[in-house]
Amino acid sequence: MPKLSLPVRLVLLVAGTTLPLILFAAGIVLTHYKQDRQNATQRVLETVRSIRLVLDAEIQRMTGALQVLSLTNALRDGDFNGFRRIAQGFLDQYGEGGVVLVADRDGRQVFSSLTSDTASLPPRNNLAIVDRVFAEKKPVYSNLFFGAVKKRLIVTVEVPVIVDGEVLYDISFSPPIEIFQAMVEQQRPSKDWTISIFDGEGTNFARVPNPHETIGKRASPSLYAEMFQTSEATLPTVSLEGVPLITSFARSSLTGWTVAAGIAESSLVAPLWRNLAITSVMGAVLLMVGLAFAVRMATQIARGEMLHNLLIEELNHRVKNTLAVLQSIATQTFRSASRTEREKFEGRLGALAEAHNLLSQEKWQGAELREVVARVLQPYLLNNQERVRMFGPQVPLSPRLAVVLSMIVHEIATNAAKYGALSNDIGTIAVDWEILQESDGRKLRLIWSEAGGPPVTAPVQRGFGSRLIERSARDQLGGEATVDFLPRGVVYTVSCALDREE
Repeated sequence: MPKLSLPVRLVLLVAGTTLPLILFAAGIVLTHYKQDRQNATQRVLETVRSIRLVLDAEIQRMTGALQVLSLTNALRDGDFNGFRRIAQGFLDQYGEGGVVLVADRDGRQVFSSLTSDTASLPPRNNLAIVDRVFAEKKPVYSNLFFGAVKKRLIVTVEVPVIVDGEVLYDISFSPPIEIFQAMVEQQRPSKDWTISIFDGEGTNFARVPNPHETIGKRASPSLYAEMFQTSEATLPTVSLEGVPLITSFARSSLTGWTVAAGIAESSLVAPLWRNLAITSVMGAVLLMVGLAFAVRMATQIARGEMLHNLLIEELNHRVKNTLAVLQSIATQTFRSASRTEREKFEGRLGALAEAHNLLSQEKWQGAELREVVARVLQPYLLNNQERVRMFGPQVPLSPRLAVVLSMIVHEIATNAAKYGALSNDIGTIAVDWEILQESDGRKLRLIWSEAGGPPVTAPVQRGFGSRLIERSARDQLGGEATVDFLPRGVVYTVSCALDREE
């Protein structure tokens, strides 16, 4: 396939830059809408949970206070005048509008905080809840009903008075309904929100907006159909005013009442279009700047890449020529030398050439340690690739370290092929390395372990290869190389300082 000309590549570059931006601009509407809806849904659910916790805490406070009243001796002994003084201290916490009643099993009122004339008091008109208190012997919380004393819609907290294991009276407290109304008004984040508290039958007894028109009414059909299916949910609904909402509700396990809150979906549209307009303008500006910058940079990159490739090719050509000249000189120089000596030199030269080839593939930006070791050991593993096991993290090497380590590993492998584990058919090599964090910087430690080779004996004198390994590690790598002639096999340990960029 013919190489594309620079103008064609620039056209493709412009198209490749423009298309993602166009797709981004087209998808930003949906992305922002989904994100805004998700955030709004989470806010609604968190608000509902918060109001439910506040509501439960207030009801528990009322219940606890009534249970304390139920334990007073004045009430148990029928001293209702004494009990009135105690009850008044409780009522003072809620201001005007709170009423405490005490009724017997038949619903007859024996005490009222409104009057001391109990004879003129009507019987409780919510006898069902009185029966529940006497039957269940625990606090009960009413639905919204019309109070015979207050002459208005109320909810009540009912607590039994238990004497010798039997219910003697039912204490009823009807808190001012304004307490619950203030609660939802304080928790309302903004005017776009609708918040309601429903009794156990789904009837409003506190709500914003329009409390006067909606208290005493049942929840909207879209919410009422779902609110008794589960204790907590989030769903789209339509308010009593006909406004589409994203609504969450949560039912209290204490009272059976339900808190619901919703945010108008229309409130999400305005920010969405505003963000889209801002994004579109910014995208257009960035597109124009990006296209101009891309055209300029593409030209410079093309020139730089051309020059870089030319220099790399020239460097590779010169190095290969130099290695060829060295090999020719070595052949002439070692003409009268033994075959062993010639093979040693040519092997070292070959290791240098392999390191060069690896670096050439990587554009002389370095090489990975595992690849360097594998390249050096490849000639010794033609028949059995499993004789060598390598284990260690990825370690990128600079060109300098790659060349020097390649020479060191070659010398170690040559000794193993002549005298050690690679000199027979069953010997194995384990090459492990690790990175050490020391005070003077990062260091590499490489351990070459042999096993299964001929019996190990320490040499009488060190050869050139051993000196090459030791000096290269010390002088060129800033580290050290040691060898241990263990009975199971030779172990080489090479450590060196890693360059700062590695």
